[in-house]
Amino acid sequence: MPAVRLCVIAADAAIAATSFLLAFKARYNYPIVSQTAWAWSREFVPYAGILFFVVPVTVAMLLYQRAYRYYGAFSYTQEAIKVFKAVLISSLLTVAWAFLFRGGFSFREYSYSRGVLLINFAISLAAVTIFHLGLRRIQTLVRERDINLIPTLIVGTGGESTAIIDELQTRRYLGYRVVGVIASSAASFHSSRIPVLGSIVDLAGLIRKYRIQEVIITDDSVDSDLLFEAMLGSGRSHKVEFRFAPNVFNLIPQKTSVEQIGVLPMVRLFTEPLSDAARFLKRASDLFIASLSLLLTSPLWLVISVLIKRDSPGTIFFRQERVGMDGRIFLCLKFRTMRADSDDTIHRETYKQNIAGRSEANAGDDEKPVYGKVANDPRITRVGRWLRRTSLDELPQLINVLRGDMSIVGPRPPIPYEVHEYDIWHRKRLDMKPGITGLWQVSGRNRLTFEQMVKVDLYYIENWSIWLDLKIILLTIPALWNDEGAS
Repeated sequence: MPAVRLCVIAADAAIAATSFLLAFKARYNYPIVSQTAWAWSREFVPYAGILFFVVPVTVAMLLYQRAYRYYGAFSYTQEAIKVFKAVLISSLLTVAWAFLFRGGFSFREYSYSRGVLLINFAISLAAVTIFHLGLRRIQTLVRERDINLIPTLIVGTGGESTAIIDELQTRRYLGYRVVGVIASSAASFHSSRIPVLGSIVDLAGLIRKYRIQEVIITDDSVDSDLLFEAMLGSGRSHKVEFRFAPNVFNLIPQKTSVEQIGVLPMVRLFTEPLSDAARFLKRASDLFIASLSLLLTSPLWLVISVLIKRDSPGTIFFRQERVGMDGRIFLCLKFRTMRADSDDTIHRETYKQNIAGRSEANAGDDEKPVYGKVANDPRITRVGRWLRRTSLDELPQLINVLRGDMSIVGPRPPIPYEVHEYDIWHRKRLDMKPGITGLWQVSGRNRLTFEQMVKVDLYYIENWSIWLDLKIILLTIPALWNDEGAS
């Protein structure tokens, strides 16, 4: 499919260019290419700058409208709406480019024809619509030959699963190939075509074995713990989408969308809490801030490294397994703040008590509970205590941001043995990349209880915006230097 998408994008670019050239020719009937040299004609030169804008902006808008998503079921009507939106927005942007920027400084006084732009919109809309609907028709014919079908598992053995299987097998053009059924209970299931591959405990392994891309859950008696374990272990990392039949609404998180496959309604769990545009914006801001921060703090890294080596024997950096988005494990980097031979037993026990809601075991000298930290930790070195108080020990996490393991702003990155103690709803905080700072840090940091911290993280995930990230970053600096930030 990547090769097909590239070919379609190239074809759309060619259509956009041809439409604009035809619009110019229809309006003026002037030659486009010079008759005496390999160059644009004198009449078309002012429009050349517009042409070089039209092509990329048309493709960009089609990408934004997800017109190149050939995965799963589709609707000809929805496809036409996508194309209409993309061509309309690209045409409006082209008008703005033509009349605000005048195609560059060379043609500041040139008057562009509105007729060319209107004709270009009409030709482009017709051509791109016919092209994309034609592609969908070809895709339908291909799917009816059992090609380009999504490997799918059905979880459940009741009447709902039978109806879904019949629908997907009868209407091959929907794009699904049912590989097998997961038995969620002892209910009988009879099908000469679809085998029962195992039970819910086998789900994660079967996803990997058969390279499953869709899992449809039809039974509300599914064990929630096992289901979410499979989702965390196999969801986004294996490009798997999970869908729930409407009879299991009690398991669905807030961010969902209702789709229709044939005549059957489905509720799709969002595999990303952010839209494509928001995810791109967040990643771009992460790369910019992390790169700039590394450049500005590079002298400080040298000073800290010397202090750590002089204070105690051992490595400069501390690497620890943390749990990232969707339960993926990564090595989180920090400056070492503890003795090299330190044991993590006391830390494990503290986290268990934090999650259980007990605070007396990690109360500091001021009798305030310090959640997520071991109060008066004897393992911390003298320099390490200063680094933790100022949060300078977390500077190496900028490398994790550049690697894509973390974000500048996000939920606190948990430790694997902490996640093992989570309830189901706690795991929703793994829906986004963990951050160096976050709403939890500027809302009380270590003085928040575990339950409060999770609720703060979930609020951040549900209400993310680039402005919220900026506000958190601006509030982080004073939060690091007050007493609440000390550990």
